[in-house]
Amino acid sequence: MEDKNKNIVEENLDPRDHRVIGRELDLFTFSETVGKGLPLWTAKGATFRRELERFVVDTEIEWGYQHVYTPDIAKLDLYKKSGHYPYYKETMYAPIQVDDEEFMLRPMTCPHHFELYLSKPRSYRELPMRIAEMAKLYRYELSGVLTGLTRVRSFCLADAHIICADEVQAKSEIAHALELIEYMAGIFGLKMGEDYSYRLSLGDRNDKKKYFDDDKSWDKSEGILREVLNERKSAFVEAEGEAAFYGPKIDIQMKKINGAEETAFTVQYDFVMPTRFDLKYVDKDGEEKLPLVIHRSSIGAVERIAAFLLEHFNGALPVWLSPFQVAVLPISEKTMEYSQKIVKELKSKGIRVELNMDADSLGKKIRNAEASKVPYMLIIGEKEAESGQVSVRQRGQKDLGVMTLEGFAEKVINEVNNRII
Repeated sequence: MEDKNKNIVEENLDPRDHRVIGRELDLFTFSETVGKGLPLWTAKGATFRRELERFVVDTEIEWGYQHVYTPDIAKLDLYKKSGHYPYYKETMYAPIQVDDEEFMLRPMTCPHHFELYLSKPRSYRELPMRIAEMAKLYRYELSGVLTGLTRVRSFCLADAHIICADEVQAKSEIAHALELIEYMAGIFGLKMGEDYSYRLSLGDRNDKKKYFDDDKSWDKSEGILREVLNERKSAFVEAEGEAAFYGPKIDIQMKKINGAEETAFTVQYDFVMPTRFDLKYVDKDGEEKLPLVIHRSSIGAVERIAAFLLEHFNGALPVWLSPFQVAVLPISEKTMEYSQKIVKELKSKGIRVELNMDADSLGKKIRNAEASKVPYMLIIGEKEAESGQVSVRQRGQKDLGVMTLEGFAEKVINEVNNRII
């Protein structure tokens, strides 16, 4: 009954909806027994996700970030200290009683990173300090808003917190964060103004319950974000009442396949947490100073960006992100041994390859590979086996002719290394 209902629901979805693509390509699934909003990634989906995560970590380290690990759970006192508990209590999981203390699954990473910063005295020479993490987070979302991978209860956020000495440094770091976001978006083939846009999310001065009460700091921080966007000549809209409780933010808004707009990730200015956590650094004159904090994400939640990319590419992911990059299709049993040799050779070069050992016709094997959105197919007949070459077919019914295995491998590796779309 469960599968039947699932299919009825999916019949009403756009074929390019990531939920349809994910099922057809066997990338992820959900289980009522595991729980709503808790995605299960298959081996193929995990490969796609892992490549995204590796890209983020490698790129951020190259851009000057320190990647760390912090626990998925912490004492409730940590979130009371940060102020998140009263503000986000409704979207946090209930406290877990352990001995005489209460713990919580973390809904955000910033308090953990602040405690890491506080682990030893800091000097102005260390700033800006860019602390980053691929962080597993847990939030209680209402059942009615759970949607595939775009709205879940367990997700991995490409998170970072930048400790800045002053407003000049903070302004520079906001621009640096936007540059990184645009660089990564460009790698994915996403275009500003077409696939994503900027929204300056402001506080509501009249809502003292939702937003920290400090009009002067709100005015200054909103002005800084606005200046950065204007100086970079970035198009943006403004939205009141969309800020975080501790400060304004620049939201990166992405368009889903159904035309709906959703916040994918943010760059946030924080004038509250440094005081709450008593973050300090020693300046060049030996005096203790209070820093500023920038919260930012480079690609947002892995789950959400995965959904956007699946829809953007209609499942036909670039070679570097594809779960399998090559499908080896032997025409008959006679070429199986040579086909297995090809698979072994490609795997030794780090290429993700699958061998179709079914006794189907070549036409059916090609159709199955096309349906699986594999970028390249190698047709292996007796001629190829005798000559030691491969007949190459590209996703989308394009024959590339006969190549040496070495030449084909170099082509694939070049596409992967240069992340060609």
